[in-house]
Amino acid sequence: MKPGLYIHIPFCRQKCNYCDFASFAGLENLIPAYLAALRLDAANAPAKQVETLYVGGGTPSLLSAAQLAQLCALLQKEFGPISALPESTCEANPESLTPEKLTVLKNFGFTRLSLGLQSLDDKELKLLGRVHTRADFLRAYQAARAAGFDNINIDLIAGLPGQTLEQFLANLQGVIALKPEHLSVYGLQIEEGTPFFERGIVCDQLLMRRMLEETHRQLIQAGFEHYEISNFALPGRQARHNTSYWRDGEYIGLGSEAASYWKGERRQNVSSVQEYIRRMQAGESPVCYAEHLTGKEKLGEQVMLGLRLLDGVELTDEIQQAFGKDIQTHIKNGLLTQENNKIKLTFEGLFLANEVFCSFVAPFEEE
Repeated sequence: MKPGLYIHIPFCRQKCNYCDFASFAGLENLIPAYLAALRLDAANAPAKQVETLYVGGGTPSLLSAAQLAQLCALLQKEFGPISALPESTCEANPESLTPEKLTVLKNFGFTRLSLGLQSLDDKELKLLGRVHTRADFLRAYQAARAAGFDNINIDLIAGLPGQTLEQFLANLQGVIALKPEHLSVYGLQIEEGTPFFERGIVCDQLLMRRMLEETHRQLIQAGFEHYEISNFALPGRQARHNTSYWRDGEYIGLGSEAASYWKGERRQNVSSVQEYIRRMQAGESPVCYAEHLTGKEKLGEQVMLGLRLLDGVELTDEIQQAFGKDIQTHIKNGLLTQENNKIKLTFEGLFLANEVFCSFVAPFEEE
């Protein structure tokens, strides 16, 4: 199986109040130098035949149409026609996605868009620190359809500060009515270092759970398959790039903060945009961290990633020997179930998955 290719675009117009990703506002002047650094990074990629492409961020759609075309051209030069890939995804935010940029992506062969909506309510969007409005999103979505994109994901967040169940369900029903092919629905996480964390915001976990339970019910009723903890797709529209990641597939990451998994080694590039550019210009490696997991640690990671998929993980003799006691404990507690020769999260386990995952991450409890 060929690896996936991930490209990180770290630029944003404004940093959201909940975001702890490696994205930065006010650095747009560095985009030309960053694209030149990406060209050097791509030339040094350990593999040139890839299965999928995912351009994420940050906000890839913050690039101008000409800059997007430059990015696509350099990727095509190193990895072959984007149009030949089974799946190619570009993330976009509504306020910066224009018909001209959509035309560039479509002409280069991108097959999938992932739109950062988060909410259909303008007050909630302002609370989140989003730049766009509901009207901006609807315009962008309609423009994407008009450009010929027939595989669109929409991101939605549940459990916003002060959000009622009724308000969230209005968002969900509004999105369902748009008939996207894929939905990613996340419960809000308050991460250290974000404005929400600094303001002492605490999520109502019970209410958030009700929202996510209702999400599952309504999306199943609307014909979606719940195939990963936070992801729902119409039949045949599961995200191939991300599914390969959850199945422990290899991937190559280019750009600042981008991660790679290649030949058993995990690597991560420097987070700083300026340092990434400097290293590439100097002919230095952008990698700041690397590890090679083996033995029980590697096996545990495979199980943990695989359990994110509702299809579950095949229970091999090796897994049984290493984690049999933990698995039986979680089955007894109702968080895992064994069907034939697979272990899967139960419906309850979907909401308490981190309790399960801890069993598969070092340090392990001594027998």
